[in-house]
Amino acid sequence: MPGRVTVTGAAGVLGAQLVERLLKEGREVHAFDLRPVPAASGLTSSTGDIRDPRAVRRALDGADALVHCASALPSYPAADIRSIVVEGTTTVLEAAEAVRTPRVVHISSTAVYGLPKLVPTPEDHPHEPVDTYSTAKAEAEKVAERFRAGGMCLPVLRPKTFVGPGRMGLFDMLFQWAEEGRNFPVLGKGDVRIQMLALDDLVDAVVTVLRAPDEVAHDTYNIGAVEFATLREDFQAVLDAAGHGKSVVSIPGRPAVAVLRALERTGISPVYGRLLYKLLDDSYVSVDKAQERLGFRPRQSNREAILRTYDWWRGQRAAAPPPAASRDGGRTSTDPWRQGALGLAKVFF
Repeated sequence: MPGRVTVTGAAGVLGAQLVERLLKEGREVHAFDLRPVPAASGLTSSTGDIRDPRAVRRALDGADALVHCASALPSYPAADIRSIVVEGTTTVLEAAEAVRTPRVVHISSTAVYGLPKLVPTPEDHPHEPVDTYSTAKAEAEKVAERFRAGGMCLPVLRPKTFVGPGRMGLFDMLFQWAEEGRNFPVLGKGDVRIQMLALDDLVDAVVTVLRAPDEVAHDTYNIGAVEFATLREDFQAVLDAAGHGKSVVSIPGRPAVAVLRALERTGISPVYGRLLYKLLDDSYVSVDKAQERLGFRPRQSNREAILRTYDWWRGQRAAAPPPAASRDGGRTSTDPWRQGALGLAKVFF
C-alpha cells in the first residue's frame, strides 16, 4: 500500500470519504481541490484547478500514488464537461508522468458504455457514448490508454452510480417526496433492474486497487453492487421507511420521456436524457473481473445503500435546514437538484 497518496477532487463526496479512509489507515494524504479541505492529522492540502499543470505538480510532490477523483457532473454545461473531464485528466496524467508518480488510479464511469443492450455489461464492451458526459468519459479513458502505453501503472475503475452519505443529486428528490408523504413516480412499470453502488464499497475498491500488485492493478474494472432488485422495489423501500403508506406509481414510459426531454431542452427539468433512457431498460454491469482478479466484493445491496443514505439525509435535515437547490441543477454531487417542473408535479402524487 502506498505511504503517501494524492487525491484530486478531495472535497467531493468520493474524494472526502477516500481521504478519511486513507488517514484512518495511517497513510499520508495530500488533498487537492478547488475548494478547501478541513485540516486533519496526516493531511496536507492545496487548492487549485486540475487544468493547472503547476498546481497539480505541486500536489504530486513526493506522492507514491495518485487517485484522480475530480470530474464534472452531467448537469454541467457541455464545454465545462469536456474541459474538466478530458483536458483536466490529460493535465493530471501529464503531471504524474513528469514527476514519475508510481501509480495513478483513474475514476471513470460505466457511462462510457452508453446505453448497452448487453447486460451484464463486461469491461470489453465497446464504448458507445450517447451524450456530452459519456463522450467525455470515454475520451478521458483514451487519454489514460496513451499513458498506459508509455509505461504508467494506471488502474481504471468504472463505477455505477454510487449512493452514500453526502450524495444528493436526484436522490434528494426521492427522499423529499418520501418524507412529505407522497407517492413516487417511475417510468413504465418500474420493473427494470438498475444496479447502483454504495459509496463505502467504491472506497473499498479504490483501496483494494491501491494495495494490489502492479500486474493486477494495471487493468480496467467495473465496480457495482452484486445484489440489486428492480427500481420499483428499491425505491419502495424508501417510501416504506418514511412510514406514510405511499407507493411507487407507474407512468407511461415513452410519453413521459418525450415530455421530460422537452422540459430538459427548456431548462426547467433537471433530468438529463441518458438517465431517462437508462431508466427504461435493465442497466447493470459484470463485476466478475473485479471479484476474480482483485478479490473485491461489494458488501451492500442497492437497497442497503439507498436506505443508509436516506437515514443520513433525515439526520442532516433534522439537524439543520436543507441547503437551497442550486440554480444550475447542482454544481457538486452534494447539492440538492433544482426540481423545476418536477417539483410542481408533486401535487399529483
